[in-house]
Amino acid sequence: MLLTIMLLIPLVGSIAVFLLPASKPALAKQVALGFALITLVVSSVVVVGLDNSTGLLQYVESYEWIAAFGISWTLGVNGISALLIVMTAILVPIAMIAGWWDAENATRGTAKGYFSLILILESCIIGAFAANDLFLFFVFFEAMLFPIYFLIGKFGGPQRAYAAMKFLLYSLVGGLFMLAAMIGLYVVSARELGTGTFDVVTLTSLNIDPGTQKMLFLGFFFAFAVKAPLVPFHTWLPDAAAEATPGTSTLLVGVLDKVGTFGMLHFLLPIFPEASKFYAPVIIVLAVISIFYGALVAIGQTDVMRLIAFTSISHFGFIVLGIFAFTSQGLSGASFYMVNHGFSTGALFLVLGYLVSRRGSKRIADFGGVQKVAPLMAGMFLLSGLSSLALPGMSSFVSEFLVLAGTFAVNQPAAIFATLGIVLAAVYILWMYQRMMTGVPSQEVTETVTEINRRELSAVAPLLVLLIALGFFPQIALDSLNPAVQQIQEYIGFSDPQAPVVIEGSGE
Repeated sequence: MLLTIMLLIPLVGSIAVFLLPASKPALAKQVALGFALITLVVSSVVVVGLDNSTGLLQYVESYEWIAAFGISWTLGVNGISALLIVMTAILVPIAMIAGWWDAENATRGTAKGYFSLILILESCIIGAFAANDLFLFFVFFEAMLFPIYFLIGKFGGPQRAYAAMKFLLYSLVGGLFMLAAMIGLYVVSARELGTGTFDVVTLTSLNIDPGTQKMLFLGFFFAFAVKAPLVPFHTWLPDAAAEATPGTSTLLVGVLDKVGTFGMLHFLLPIFPEASKFYAPVIIVLAVISIFYGALVAIGQTDVMRLIAFTSISHFGFIVLGIFAFTSQGLSGASFYMVNHGFSTGALFLVLGYLVSRRGSKRIADFGGVQKVAPLMAGMFLLSGLSSLALPGMSSFVSEFLVLAGTFAVNQPAAIFATLGIVLAAVYILWMYQRMMTGVPSQEVTETVTEINRRELSAVAPLLVLLIALGFFPQIALDSLNPAVQQIQEYIGFSDPQAPVVIEGSGE
């Protein structure tokens, strides 16, 4: 019952917050933050209680739901999903603290509406990461669209309506493809088992014809690639991230998008192993294109929020590359990358959000010399940026190194091209820092930009501490991730390539 309780806590919290009088916004924020912190405690208990000797699902609970269609309320987590849930539970209260005044500043909604939507979103995301019935996963996958739609459309910037609708349409179209593939998979399971099922463990044991796998795979992959987002299914992200509040952008890019790459790991590879191998070369090409495209377009951006959104497209290219390399290093790196990206991108969005709210502009050219008027904020931005470009000592370096090493073992050209993408990351981060933080501050910057305050610092500091701590002690996370990765490799029937053995005196 622990997973169900963890999922219900933010949902109950959202109802409690929504029922509070609109005249008491401070109380609504405090109650919402309290429920988010309780969720964090419960998720931490789940991770601490994991048995790291196995990659099998743990905390499994299953209850019959719609028996006529083989649908059940089945939840369970492994090391990957448990860490993603904890990441979500960490970022939600941080986004709340950072966006404490977002609802009032928006003047288009109430604080209780804003914070209750965040709690609903948290419940849906936890449900998606824990669901082990494919239909149940689809319910959460679709339900999470609507709180994000309203968070962008009601509380976002001037182009919020366009950005929210574009996000919703892209996601719904992707969901329709997945629904069609789900129905096909249900029919296949009924043909093989005599009765249809959506149970993920049962579906992974099916001996599906390779041709059928290839068709069904595409439906799921399209939905996950839109969510990820992977080029060329990415165009909704820059608009959504630029128009959303910084807190919403943190949850959108740092958490919600991970559902797409998690779906590739948790569903595509185990259920469609032959199709995964068949399409891997094409997907790896798309991943490398995403790495370069996201980085190159980021360099040319004048809007700082759009710049960070495009950097995330590049980062997701690394994640997908690691997944479809199929090596233990690549899969572990991709899984760890999802967690690290959530923290590093979240920190960047929050610090830049503070600057934008002070200056009243998202244009990079409107800043300059910030480090002279707000040195602590400039330092926080620099640390966040260095994590984003995978500086050694930061946890993102570990995940990026694992992805590249795992890819190099099986696809050297892809690994080499992806490595060149790291150079572009240094360009867009360091050039942005130079333009915004160094130089002589203008009169407008001097008059509007103030130093980071305690509330804002309390939101960003924990993320930077985590990025540094996991950089020096990555085994804390990898001990949980590696058994789940080994289980995925067993599903797809892939083992790491062996290094050539040189026999002394053989002349070889």
